[in-house]
Amino acid sequence: MTNKYDIDKENSITDEFYFLNRRKIMASILSVPILTQTSMVSSKEQNLFFTKDLDYSTNEETNTFKQITSYNNFYELGTGKKDPMLNANKLSTKNWKLTIDGLVDNPIVLDLEDLTKKFPLEERIYRLRCVEAWSMVVPWIGFELQKIINIVKPLQKAKYVAFESILDPDNLPGQKRKILNWPYREGLRIDEASNPLTLLSVGLYGKILPNQNGSPVRLIVPWKYGFKSIKSIVRISFVESEPLCTWNEQTPNEYGFYSNVNPYVNHPRWSQKRERRIGEFGKRDTLMFNGYSKFVSNLYEGMDLKKNF
Repeated sequence: MTNKYDIDKENSITDEFYFLNRRKIMASILSVPILTQTSMVSSKEQNLFFTKDLDYSTNEETNTFKQITSYNNFYELGTGKKDPMLNANKLSTKNWKLTIDGLVDNPIVLDLEDLTKKFPLEERIYRLRCVEAWSMVVPWIGFELQKIINIVKPLQKAKYVAFESILDPDNLPGQKRKILNWPYREGLRIDEASNPLTLLSVGLYGKILPNQNGSPVRLIVPWKYGFKSIKSIVRISFVESEPLCTWNEQTPNEYGFYSNVNPYVNHPRWSQKRERRIGEFGKRDTLMFNGYSKFVSNLYEGMDLKKNF
């Protein structure tokens, strides 16, 4: 059964100052043009202003801040679900640079100020599902990747977007081991990257993104399994050929390039027809494209989604 989004109930599951004062803050935001609805942020304890995206947000009940920040997959910080929280201090985001390059007219380098102040921040509450058959509803704050695409102006022969995460084996405990071929890499077709659902997130629950959730900037692709939403991104490159993706390279028979949420394609070791929402006891049916079919099914018209899994 789907729960309707209830702002009063949402407030009751978090003690975050921002949500306790949401109506006052929203009133002040609504008096400002959307392109200036940004926030000045100097620490992860400060609030991020945002607007609610009514076009794409889900109306489901959000998971709690504690659940979202204490049960994570982030192998750079360890393979256990609590390891990212326990090792969060190992990730340094000081002097972070995000390079956008490749087959573009205008390559750029963004810093933390660019990411948190110079782009409009929009709240979108998405449902993320992972191949372990668990899921969460997270109030991400960020901006559409399309905004970056419009700035750098990809060349006509750019067909894909490649993403690369931080490489810091001296400090990140997971990268001290050859668990994966570091750094973590992911990729999308350029039309997938241009979809309005595809988000670069810089925060959640009104705060700057915690380290264990992929600070300072991560990808959100809500119709795909969670491992496609690469964390702590340092480079975005526009390329002509399908880029290397970490899990597709690691185990190609289990993790395809597309990795769309598809209950009709089983993982080789388990069924993906049912999922468990964190905080719930039972399981629920997994929805095609994670419930976003009306926004993304057109991207795959004519494709064999069992072959192109």
